[in-house]
Amino acid sequence: MSLNLLAFAVPLFVLFMMLEYIVAKRRRLPYFNLHNSVANISIGIAERLLDVLVTGAFFYIYDYLQQHLGLFTIQPGVFLWVLLLICTDFLWYWYHRLAHEINLFWAVHIVHHQSEDFNYTVSARITVFQAFVRTGCWSILPILGFPAQMITTMLLVHGLYPFFIHTRMIGKLGILEYILVTPSHHRVHHASNEKYLDKNYGDVFIIWDKLFGTFQKEEAEEIKYGLTKPLKSYSFLWQHFHFLAELVIAARRVKGFTNKCKMFLGNPADIPVSARKQAEKIFNIRRSRQQAERPLNRYVIWQIIITIASLFVFILFEHYISIYEKTLITLMIFLTLINCGAIMEQKRWVFYLEFSRLVLAGIAMVLIYPHTLLVITLVTAGFLSIYYYHHIKDCYLRLVYINP
Repeated sequence: MSLNLLAFAVPLFVLFMMLEYIVAKRRRLPYFNLHNSVANISIGIAERLLDVLVTGAFFYIYDYLQQHLGLFTIQPGVFLWVLLLICTDFLWYWYHRLAHEINLFWAVHIVHHQSEDFNYTVSARITVFQAFVRTGCWSILPILGFPAQMITTMLLVHGLYPFFIHTRMIGKLGILEYILVTPSHHRVHHASNEKYLDKNYGDVFIIWDKLFGTFQKEEAEEIKYGLTKPLKSYSFLWQHFHFLAELVIAARRVKGFTNKCKMFLGNPADIPVSARKQAEKIFNIRRSRQQAERPLNRYVIWQIIITIASLFVFILFEHYISIYEKTLITLMIFLTLINCGAIMEQKRWVFYLEFSRLVLAGIAMVLIYPHTLLVITLVTAGFLSIYYYHHIKDCYLRLVYINP
């Protein structure tokens, strides 16, 4: 039986998140906010889901480049594995630094820095768009001669380490502070304080920051996490695309093709604050003054729990799931993630998402188990839902909204 054992990374990461939460709660440390954590985990779920669909393509890109453009043909060995780790981390440093200094790359990396908390859930804030940009940087490795299998294995190992440095529970680590990127170093990286901005880009080794002048140690000044212009939104879609919208608006304001290109390749600090306000106006982004309370929080939490379980099963049995089943599951999960953000922000249009999820679930059930009785039952339920649509909508809004 061909199972994808990488699926077990999902419960492993969730376990560490829960342990950190329990320790923080027992110590009465305000390191977790429920809605922030749900938003963080939602983005991580989407990345893991899409990563399953695209990772294979990255392997073939690396393999093609090594076979056709490789300067050497490198065979695995202890020294060469160490060399690959160093090369991978060096390329990561420059990818990460450019992701903070160039608007087009910042548009896909900004999601990782939006949370105003700093805990293990923040490590989940990675988008699949970043994977495409990183692949462009790491494509140097197969050209140097490293085989695709070595590269993909190293990227898996290299990708595990950053999870454990997204925490406030671990202090400074003595001599390791001089060699590795520690939680202390990475807390500085996630700070929005002017003193700490654009520092500590390393992923595993801190030596690159010290070598290229971007190192800053954690000092007594209290760290403020998040963006310099806080987003203040739990919207799944808006978190992903707000900066791209701001960037397009800023580029449209300048004249000349060259100046527009400079805006896309310029620094994030060049984007005016008014671009955010205009983008929010265009897309009708309004923040509710009231957040979801306990009953709705339970509803959101259960949706996330079920989605994580579904993601685990999806990854574990991916080789046995057909393409149309993968498509339906992906759509269902994305609708759920959008739904959770909309409920936390008390968006009234969430009812249409709920209705869409039910329709999609019905279609999926018929495709997977096309039994006559099931079809008749679902068609009957569909007609009743249409007939009582307004009544169902009113009942749902009374249940879901604080002030319907």
